[in-house]
Amino acid sequence: MQARKRRTFAVISHPDAGKSTLTEALALHAHVISEAGAVHGKSGRKSTVSDWMEMEKARGISVSSTALQFNYRSSGDNAAATDCVINLVDTPGHADFSEDTYRVLTAVDCAVMLIDAAKGLEPQTLKLFQVCKHRGIPIITVINKWDRPGRSVLELLDEISERIGMMPTPLYVPVGISGDFKGIMRRGEGGEPEEYIKFTRTAGGATIAPESLHSPSEAAELEDDDWVTAVEESQLLSAMGQDHNTDSFLAGETSPVLFASAMLNFGVRQILDTLVELAPPPGPRAAVDGKPRTINDPFSAVVFKVQAGMDTAHRDRIAFMRIVSGEFERGMVVTHAQTGRPFTTKYAQTMFGRDRSTVESAYPGDVVGLVNATALAPGHTLFTDKPVEYPPIPSFAPEHFAVLRAASSSKYKQFRKAIDQLDSEGVVQVLRNDIRGDASPVLAAVGPMQFEVVTARMTTEFSVETQFDRLPYTLARRTDMESAAELSRQRGVEVFTRTDGVMLALVSDKWRLQFIQKEHPTLTLEPLVATAD
Repeated sequence: MQARKRRTFAVISHPDAGKSTLTEALALHAHVISEAGAVHGKSGRKSTVSDWMEMEKARGISVSSTALQFNYRSSGDNAAATDCVINLVDTPGHADFSEDTYRVLTAVDCAVMLIDAAKGLEPQTLKLFQVCKHRGIPIITVINKWDRPGRSVLELLDEISERIGMMPTPLYVPVGISGDFKGIMRRGEGGEPEEYIKFTRTAGGATIAPESLHSPSEAAELEDDDWVTAVEESQLLSAMGQDHNTDSFLAGETSPVLFASAMLNFGVRQILDTLVELAPPPGPRAAVDGKPRTINDPFSAVVFKVQAGMDTAHRDRIAFMRIVSGEFERGMVVTHAQTGRPFTTKYAQTMFGRDRSTVESAYPGDVVGLVNATALAPGHTLFTDKPVEYPPIPSFAPEHFAVLRAASSSKYKQFRKAIDQLDSEGVVQVLRNDIRGDASPVLAAVGPMQFEVVTARMTTEFSVETQFDRLPYTLARRTDMESAAELSRQRGVEVFTRTDGVMLALVSDKWRLQFIQKEHPTLTLEPLVATAD
């Protein structure tokens, strides 16, 4: 019964589509914060709860995933699902941190795809959609920033259908064109209007926007031409078969669509109600052997994220685990599947951004943080009674490489500790070989901004100033000991060992790689996971 009340989802989007602002607005409508923040503290508002790193506050972007857990009482029609526990995992939107987002998407049951009303589908949104499709995660689409000038309803819906092959099925249509957001019309059977929800702006948009409900006849008098347009658009969508169907949604064939302004808090309650009513609760998860682990099996969980530096006073390290099956109780002794060793869960906490509270029990779908769990890494499995191991989380193919050095040799001990910490979190991949030695490891990243995160955290968390020297490589390929000697003799190639024991050959460019493969076809040069597809 407890698992049925859980809704665990992530918000995915291109940078600047309003993801962190929406996350804040959802928390506001669940009454767990009294005032919504904004990136950069826009319009005099405080910063968001989910963007807690100083770099995030300064740049107005999310560079680290964050877990938020809160209770929500739905005002929707489905009375059987009114009280829910929401587990919202905020993800980085920037492409440089797509690997962190990929890890998060292994831990959720549903995704909210956020689209800018003016820009439509953007490259990073498309990439993350492919990740969700690959993993069979159903998607609810939210078209955001309807309070600003943008494209038309039908144009945006056509783009979704044409570019990602998934039929959009709006649950509501906006009343008023993009840039003149007055309210939303709830669609009924055949696209007929059921209700008009009119929004009223608040000062700065930092508090819940008042709503007034009106019948279709009242709406026609209030909004006149805008209401007529909304009704006609809704009826046209129904004529084209774009009405919600639960089975098609869960199968990934269709996506319910809502329109909102996260900055003004317009349409946010409807998003939460839709998640409660339509998003799937936790279900079975396939283990490495292919057998499903049901939610009623003994306790098991998968670690999807490790983060340090959330509490600057204690500098502790938190492993975020998604509970897959059974009931979790604080203090229970579990087995670490990767080592076979027992692990005590005495320090277990639930998260709300960087704020936390001790958790005594948790259920499938919940995200729980284990404090100072130094043996755990992303992809690890914990279980009791009935052994299980879930598939590991693959590492992406890095495309940027740099040597990192401590600016002062007196800081070498702190430097080594910091490198080990960031490596275990998966912030970057750490590579070593005998020629370069251990004092100057090579860092490998999907995007260059990851190096900036390393530099910032080295300074703020470990008081170590560092120096970066970029390396002239653009490709990484998996290799083996038999091929390493010959590869090391090739121009534009250097062989390293990653912390997990995987040998990587770094190559200057694709033309050099093609030449080597042609001249030495027996050498092992296997591609890594580069994208979700």
